[in-house]
Amino acid sequence: MVLVSGELGAGKTTLIRGACRALGVTEPVTSPTFTIGHRYAGRLPVSHLDLYRLEGLEGEEPGLLDDYLTDDAVAFVEWPPTSEPALERIALRVRLAHEGGDRRLIAVGRP
Repeated sequence: MVLVSGELGAGKTTLIRGACRALGVTEPVTSPTFTIGHRYAGRLPVSHLDLYRLEGLEGEEPGLLDDYLTDDAVAFVEWPPTSEPALERIALRVRLAHEGGDRRLIAVGRP
Protein backbone atom coordinates (compact mmCIF):
# COMPACT_ATOMS: atom_id res chain seq x y z
CA MET A 1 0.00 0.00 0.00
CA VAL A 2 1.27 3.42 -1.00
CA LEU A 3 -0.20 6.47 0.74
CA VAL A 4 -0.18 9.54 -1.52
CA SER A 5 -0.79 12.96 0.00
CA GLY A 6 -0.60 16.58 -1.09
CA GLU A 7 -2.87 19.53 -1.58
CA LEU A 8 -5.54 19.76 -4.26
CA GLY A 9 -3.97 19.88 -7.72
CA ALA A 10 -0.57 18.68 -6.54
CA GLY A 11 -0.59 15.78 -8.99
CA LYS A 12 -1.56 12.78 -6.88
CA THR A 13 -3.68 11.16 -9.60
CA THR A 14 -1.08 11.98 -12.25
CA LEU A 15 1.61 10.25 -10.19
CA ILE A 16 -0.64 7.22 -9.65
CA ARG A 17 -1.48 7.14 -13.37
CA GLY A 18 2.24 6.89 -14.16
CA ALA A 19 2.72 4.14 -11.57
CA CYS A 20 -0.22 2.23 -13.05
CA ARG A 21 1.32 2.45 -16.51
CA ALA A 22 4.59 1.08 -15.11
CA LEU A 23 2.60 -1.80 -13.58
CA GLY A 24 1.08 -2.66 -16.97
CA VAL A 25 -2.33 -0.96 -16.70
CA THR A 26 -3.46 0.03 -20.20
CA GLU A 27 -6.98 1.36 -19.53
CA PRO A 28 -7.62 5.01 -18.60
CA VAL A 29 -6.69 5.81 -14.99
CA THR A 30 -9.00 8.45 -13.53
CA SER A 31 -9.64 9.92 -10.11
CA PRO A 32 -12.10 7.85 -8.07
CA THR A 33 -13.18 10.81 -5.90
CA PHE A 34 -16.89 10.09 -6.13
CA THR A 35 -16.68 6.28 -6.22
CA ILE A 36 -14.03 5.75 -3.51
CA GLY A 37 -11.96 3.40 -5.67
CA HIS A 38 -11.09 1.84 -8.99
CA ARG A 39 -9.53 -1.55 -9.62
CA TYR A 40 -7.28 -2.05 -12.64
CA ALA A 41 -5.74 -5.11 -14.29
CA GLY A 42 -2.02 -4.92 -14.99
CA ARG A 43 0.83 -7.35 -14.37
CA LEU A 44 -0.92 -7.63 -10.99
CA PRO A 45 -4.13 -6.03 -9.72
CA VAL A 46 -3.87 -2.32 -8.90
CA SER A 47 -6.29 -0.43 -6.65
CA HIS A 48 -6.61 3.35 -6.67
CA LEU A 49 -8.55 4.86 -3.77
CA ASP A 50 -9.44 8.50 -3.14
CA LEU A 51 -10.61 9.10 0.44
CA TYR A 52 -11.03 12.90 0.06
CA ARG A 53 -14.73 12.93 0.85
CA LEU A 54 -14.44 10.68 3.92
CA GLU A 55 -13.96 12.20 7.37
CA GLY A 56 -12.97 8.78 8.66
CA LEU A 57 -14.02 5.15 8.40
CA GLU A 58 -15.97 5.02 11.68
CA GLY A 59 -19.35 5.93 10.17
CA GLU A 60 -18.86 4.00 6.94
CA GLU A 61 -19.85 0.46 5.99
CA PRO A 62 -17.29 -1.86 7.66
CA GLY A 63 -16.20 -3.53 4.39
CA LEU A 64 -16.04 -0.33 2.32
CA LEU A 65 -12.39 -0.78 1.31
CA ASP A 66 -12.13 -4.58 1.42
CA ASP A 67 -12.49 -5.13 -2.35
CA TYR A 68 -9.58 -2.76 -2.98
CA LEU A 69 -7.16 -3.63 -0.17
CA THR A 70 -6.48 -7.26 -1.01
CA ASP A 71 -3.25 -9.17 -0.46
CA ASP A 72 -2.73 -9.69 -4.21
CA ALA A 73 -2.91 -6.01 -5.22
CA VAL A 74 -0.83 -2.87 -5.11
CA ALA A 75 -3.01 -0.15 -3.58
CA PHE A 76 -2.51 3.60 -3.98
CA VAL A 77 -4.49 5.68 -1.47
CA GLU A 78 -5.05 9.41 -1.98
CA TRP A 79 -6.00 11.57 1.04
CA PRO A 80 -5.10 8.91 3.64
CA PRO A 81 -4.85 10.91 6.92
CA THR A 82 -8.41 10.51 8.19
CA SER A 83 -8.45 6.77 7.47
CA GLU A 84 -4.80 5.95 8.11
CA PRO A 85 -5.31 4.38 11.56
CA ALA A 86 -7.37 1.64 9.86
CA LEU A 87 -4.95 1.09 6.97
CA GLU A 88 -2.46 -1.77 7.20
CA ARG A 89 0.49 -3.03 5.13
CA ILE A 90 1.73 0.49 4.34
CA ALA A 91 4.89 0.16 2.25
CA LEU A 92 5.54 3.78 1.24
CA ARG A 93 4.39 7.32 1.88
CA VAL A 94 4.56 9.81 -0.97
CA ARG A 95 4.04 13.54 -0.41
CA LEU A 96 3.66 15.96 -3.32
CA ALA A 97 3.99 19.74 -3.03
CA HIS A 98 3.66 22.56 -5.55
CA GLU A 99 6.97 24.16 -6.54
CA GLY A 100 5.48 26.70 -8.95
CA GLY A 101 4.18 26.21 -12.49
CA ASP A 102 4.39 22.56 -13.49
CA ARG A 103 7.11 21.77 -10.94
CA ARG A 104 6.48 19.47 -7.97
CA LEU A 105 8.52 18.36 -5.01
CA ILE A 106 8.06 14.64 -4.34
CA ALA A 107 9.11 13.14 -1.01
CA VAL A 108 9.10 9.35 -0.64
CA GLY A 109 9.54 7.61 2.69
CA ARG A 110 8.89 4.42 4.60
CA PRO A 111 6.19 4.20 7.28
